[in-house]
Amino acid sequence: MSTPYGAHGEHPGVSPTDVSAAAAPHAGMGRQTEDGHPDVEGVPVGKLIGDVSRDLSTLMRQELALAKAELTVEAKKAGAGAGMLGGAGYAGHLTVLFLSLALWAALASAIPAGWAALIVALVWGVVAAVLFVLGRKRLKTVNPTPERTVETLQRVPDAVTPRS
Repeated sequence: MSTPYGAHGEHPGVSPTDVSAAAAPHAGMGRQTEDGHPDVEGVPVGKLIGDVSRDLSTLMRQELALAKAELTVEAKKAGAGAGMLGGAGYAGHLTVLFLSLALWAALASAIPAGWAALIVALVWGVVAAVLFVLGRKRLKTVNPTPERTVETLQRVPDAVTPRS
């Protein structure tokens, strides 16, 4: 039976060898043209589009995995800084509570109790301020931008743009 495109099962200008070569995985992708580009002659357009789609999908999955890894590292740094601030607050509270009582009692034996309490409060205020500054400094080192991912994504348009 004949169709406008040739006999049934045949395609004009395509030999059975071309069809079997195109059916092979990445057919023609190992060969290079004189200018160094992949030789895709005889490979169906649908296969080429499928390969490009698959490769872009793989690239996007890899870039997302890289971004996730980078953000995980930065989140751990942020968590450590936040934990230090929380620990500083808790330790500061307990320290002020118990050691202040002991120091106040010791100072109250030499000076009036009111002045002793003020001195104790000032000492622990300085300790809390130092811990706060250290925790804030640690949090400022957190970089929320996944630098390597941004860098490689900036190179993607160059990789998919045809070169003359």
